Order: sequence, then structure tokens, then C-alpha cells
Amino acid sequence: MLAGALAAFAQSHHRVALAAALSALVSGLFVVGYLGWLPIADPDHEARLLAHIGIFSATMLGLMLLGELGLLRERDSRRRVFAAMLATAAAAVAASWMVAPRQALVLSSVMAITVAVTGLLIGIRSAQRGDRLAWLAVFSVASMLVSLGGVVWIALDRRGVPWPVHAASAVAGMAYLTAIGAMLWQRYSYLIELREVRSQGPRYDPITRMQSSAATGHMVTQAFQHQAHHPTRPVLLIAVSIGNLYALENLHGRAALNHALFVCASRLRRCAPGDMEVGRLFDDGFLLVSRDARELERLVKLGRLLARRLSQPLTLAISDGSPQAQERRTEWVAQIGVGVLATTVHAQPTVAIGKVRDMSRTAWSFASRVAWHDQASDMIAELPASDTR
Repeated sequence: MLAGALAAFAQSHHRVALAAALSALVSGLFVVGYLGWLPIADPDHEARLLAHIGIFSATMLGLMLLGELGLLRERDSRRRVFAAMLATAAAAVAASWMVAPRQALVLSSVMAITVAVTGLLIGIRSAQRGDRLAWLAVFSVASMLVSLGGVVWIALDRRGVPWPVHAASAVAGMAYLTAIGAMLWQRYSYLIELREVRSQGPRYDPITRMQSSAATGHMVTQAFQHQAHHPTRPVLLIAVSIGNLYALENLHGRAALNHALFVCASRLRRCAPGDMEVGRLFDDGFLLVSRDARELERLVKLGRLLARRLSQPLTLAISDGSPQAQERRTEWVAQIGVGVLATTVHAQPTVAIGKVRDMSRTAWSFASRVAWHDQASDMIAELPASDTR
């Protein structure tokens, strides 16, 4: 999680990076201390330090949980919550110095469990109001309570705790951090998409999370302009057309169409190499562009891979659009056609796009579902599906 926080920080997502880093460091500090791994020989000094670590960890993690649930967005609410948490932490620290070290450790543990139970109740209330992310928060806090109970038991009785308590605490701790990581990832992915929307504007297609069809022509134009300075590097265009999208919309509605486009685009992005640009191609397809297409064998394998992966069955959620209707699920297979065009001739972007799109639509009738431009015969030919591995 700390490594992921550094990656988010490098991409200027500082708030997400701070939340992830604090979650990792505070949780790690709490567990390291309560397992007795700190280099402190005196048990009283260790118990006193653990009391402060427990209070600090409960305060920080409690505030972070409320922040992830969206309860600290308003300035007045944020000030009240911060003031209440800091006052509680200060009172707990003051009370811990009025009792013996071991009693201070028990006091801080009670505070941590109280904060966790309060967070659990708040999460359940938010989830019942319709916040789907809150259910993940409920699971994370429930896991934290199990782990917290075991770790506190270990801190109070170093040698008398049975091994199943260690095992259960470890599993619960991993489940807690996994859930927190999933919550942070949802927020991080939202910020990534928001940055794309802000930078590209109308050129960004939120359904497929690619460049929109309107920006595809500009993408191809830049590829041919780059080729003018590097005439030995062919430009590669790969068009992917889906032949049965309109039938899907007529049968099951626009929501099913968007679902199918979203899944097909996700599969395509996973297949596309990192050196290729990807965008929408009209309403029923996609376009991949590479500025250096000298490795023909790799491109042939890529065309076959796209045809194979995007033709795999997928399950769509179907509903009639009414609020009371229950979603049904149906299996759907995309009718894929792939056109592969590598050219060293500088051409008009619209002409090149139209040609490769026609090739992909022609490929609907091929067994391999892949068409390419055979430069030897200057004809559109089927690419044999000989390599299916």
C-alpha cells in the first residue's frame, strides 16, 4: 500500500497518496508495537508507549474512515469532528498518565475499540442509505475489530495467547488492509478518469474510457505526420468492428449496449501493447494506431488475439428501465471483425480510416475474423487463423 501511495503521489494525486500512506504506516506502527517488536526492554515503558500508539492510531484511522465515507466534506462538520476527536485523544492521553502503565494500555485499547465500533455503526448507517462504498467500509472495520481484539490480547499476555488467535488476527488484519486498499483504489481510479475528462474534454469517451470517435482522426493525422519524418517506419492501423451492437440495442436497450461496449473496451485495452494508441471508431468499433509497424509477425499475432479475446462470451445485465424491474442476465457474444493495415504511403487520415474500417467489416464473413492488406497482390485477404495459442 505504501508503494501504491508513492505511485499515486508521483501522478500528483496527493490526497489519495496521503490517505494510503497513513493507512499503511499507522497500521504497521500499531501492529509492530503491540506485537512487542519495538526495542524496549522495560515492560512499563513499553506499555506506556503502546498506550500512546493506540490512541494515536485510533484517532488517525477513525478520521480517515470518516473521510472515505464522505462525512468530512462540509467545513463545519469537519471542524466539529476534528475538534471532538482531538479532544477525545487529549483526554485519553491525560487519563493514561493518571493510572499505571498496564492500565493505560487497557484504556487506550478500550478507546480504539470504541472508535472502531462507532465507525462500524456509522458505516452501516451510510450503507443503508444507499452508499455502496460504505459496505466495503463496514467489512474493513469489522475485520479491524477482529484483528484489534487479537492484537490487544497479545500485547496484554505475550506468552499465554494460543496460536489460533495469532492466525485469526493476521487474517483479519490482511482483510482490513485489502478492503482499505480497495476503497482507496475506487477513489484513485475516479481521479484518474476525472483527470482524463478535464484534459481531453469532449475528446474523451466515458463509456469506453478511450479517446472519442471525434478525436480518432486527429490521432491518425499525428501518426502520418510522424511518418513524414521517419519514412522507413510504416504506420499501422487496426480497426475492430462489432457487427451485432445495433441488434443488441434493439433487443435489450441502450444500457445493454453501453455494458457491452464497456466490457469490449476493457478487454481491448488489456490486449493492446503499450506503444499503441487506442480510440473509438464511430459507434460500433475501435481503432488502434502504431507509428512503427516493422514487426509484422507481432502485428499478425495481435490481430488474431484481438479477434479471439473480444469474441469471448460475456454476461450482460438486462432490465426494461423501470425502477421496480429486476435485472436479468443474458449471455452475449460480440460479432468481431478485425482489419489490419500497415502502410508506408502518406495518405489522408479519413481515407486510411475508411479503408481499414471496411476491412474490419469485411472480416465478419471470414472464419478467422481478421482481414489484412496483402501488399504483394494489393488486395484485401483473410488472415488465416493458424496460430490460435
